[in-house]
Amino acid sequence: MRVVALRAHGGLEQLKLEEWPQPEPQEGHVLVEIKACGINYMDVFVMQGMPGVPTEMPRIPGGDIAGIVKSVGPGVPEEWVGKRVVLFPRFPKGGVLGENGNGGLCEFISADQRQLIEIPDGVSFEDAAALPIAYGTSHRMLFTRGKIQAGEKILILGASGGVGVSCIQFAKMVGCEVFACTSSAEKGEKLKALGADHIINYVETPEFSRAVWNATGKTGVDVAVNFTGGDTWIQTQRSMATGGRILTCGSTAGHMCEIDVRFLWHRETEIIGSRAYVPDDIKACLDFVAAGKLSPVIETQLPLERAAEGIGLLEDRNVFGKVIVTP
Repeated sequence: MRVVALRAHGGLEQLKLEEWPQPEPQEGHVLVEIKACGINYMDVFVMQGMPGVPTEMPRIPGGDIAGIVKSVGPGVPEEWVGKRVVLFPRFPKGGVLGENGNGGLCEFISADQRQLIEIPDGVSFEDAAALPIAYGTSHRMLFTRGKIQAGEKILILGASGGVGVSCIQFAKMVGCEVFACTSSAEKGEKLKALGADHIINYVETPEFSRAVWNATGKTGVDVAVNFTGGDTWIQTQRSMATGGRILTCGSTAGHMCEIDVRFLWHRETEIIGSRAYVPDDIKACLDFVAAGKLSPVIETQLPLERAAEGIGLLEDRNVFGKVIVTP
């Protein structure tokens, strides 16, 4: 089978199209023919290498996988054969597809039966592959942990990436007023078309908290989504209404962040962490798509041999929504 694999950390030149043996499903596993694979910023981290997070080489990236069960190993019911499935990205024993084990930038994968989630009728492979990591993460962060409600004002940093776009869609689904931060006028127009009520270009307005404060009539937002980290936390705190909630699921611009503890007590701000997603989050997202309530934003669709281009778009932050690779 064809795969796109890393044999060493580095840049896009390390991603090579290769021929590997097709896997055979062992006990408790199934063979999935991959029809679509979503890539995420995690794949950039895997490619570049993260300090303290060793990656066994060679490694096939790609954590969002949708396809058809072609055969089953011992102990797996034959009824799975022919079913359309999306894979839960986390291995039962820990770790994530594409980072701690091989992912979906290939034509076939052997997957643990416990990772199988059936795709409802009417949901395409491409839409299903757009959901698990980005939309699943957003669903848990906003609903399970953040408990967003209609009428709340919500600030979303990094709004044009996969998680940011899905946060906007979910927030508008429940009737929130959305303040979206992005880096260009072009992305701002796309976010507005998606439903964002206020666009803040942080390149033109580095002090985004002042823009948020003024746009809310100097009352602040009820909820802020900050998975950026870096130097954005104090400005996020300045953007909050009294009793507001800051939600976080990551730190793409840096893990060590300064905060101003005065805002924690003066505005009674809660900081709520959300570690990722569980199968129920992904199932909920699939059901939203099947019911016509959600349409995943897919900006770019590429064949397997051009997968490195997709990871390059993420590395350069030159993407709006999801990148999908179709083997």
